[in-house]
Amino acid sequence: MAKPRLGLLGLGGLGGEMLKLLELRPNVDLWAVCDKSSFLFTGSEISRPALLEHFARGSSLSSFPGAVSSTQSVQDLLRAGGKELEALFLALPNLPNTFFPDLIDQIAASGDFQGVIVDALKRSSAVQAMQERDQLLRQAQMLYISGCGATPGMLTAAAQLASQSFVEVLNVEIIFGVGIQNWQAYRATIREDIAHLPGFNPDKAAALSETEIEALLDSCGGVLELVNMEHADDVMLELAGVCPADRVTVGGLVDTRNPKKPTSTRMTLTGRTYTGAISAHTFVLGDETTMAANVNGTALGYLNAGLIAYEQNKQRGFLTALDLSPRFASSGTRVPQTLSL
Repeated sequence: MAKPRLGLLGLGGLGGEMLKLLELRPNVDLWAVCDKSSFLFTGSEISRPALLEHFARGSSLSSFPGAVSSTQSVQDLLRAGGKELEALFLALPNLPNTFFPDLIDQIAASGDFQGVIVDALKRSSAVQAMQERDQLLRQAQMLYISGCGATPGMLTAAAQLASQSFVEVLNVEIIFGVGIQNWQAYRATIREDIAHLPGFNPDKAAALSETEIEALLDSCGGVLELVNMEHADDVMLELAGVCPADRVTVGGLVDTRNPKKPTSTRMTLTGRTYTGAISAHTFVLGDETTMAANVNGTALGYLNAGLIAYEQNKQRGFLTALDLSPRFASSGTRVPQTLSL
């Protein structure tokens, strides 16, 4: 069976790294890409090596052969080729906090795309807003899977698995460490992190100039300390029946000047067993795996699972990552082979 045709929406830090990952995880064909000012769709598979070489020279997407300049690149891309795409990965910044929900409203109203959409949303309120669009997504023949990054996503799934040892989950603590050489490579991600700081929100973070961001980072030595974040792990675990949202806490350290993680990324779930014992399970990510590796690899796994759910089970509407198990695929088809017993 032919590999699914993917549209990659967003070519910032995560989107650019996704292009590199797709070279080694070629279980999808890349048919469309866009950034904030241009899109590329030619009606056939895009040469990933050519695109990566183009970016390695410091060139923008707008100067790549076949690219089209646009002030509404996502909408124009889907108008041009959405009906030929089977899957979308949203590597876009959710600033303001209504950006993703508003975008989905537009896509559903246009009818330009039917298929699977995967995001790596982080804020609880944004995921809840997507959940409210379940019926709209069903009517538009789309399957939308939210929270498919590292956290929420991989670590949330680890918490769901860890909970099976217990009759009651007392708390879930997620701590992440992110190291990047230069914050400007991940402008949107850093803005979203700043939005979690005291005195900030998504609108205030979106309005900051780069000079103001530099000054803020100088004031904290380049390391953002994030505590008690509004993070969708809580909503997802509550929807999955693991524990109430108020028993989930998320925080972390983001070093914007050093690629080494300032702390290990981990999830610790504490619970009570049926014998009354209190115990904890901890899941720790290797320090050598980058944020991009953990987010993009997980997103591809959920995308693969979503395509199976869409095609074989005729699933439509809204799901979180906890409704599916990610399917690793290094190559080949997204449809599993039938086993002979």
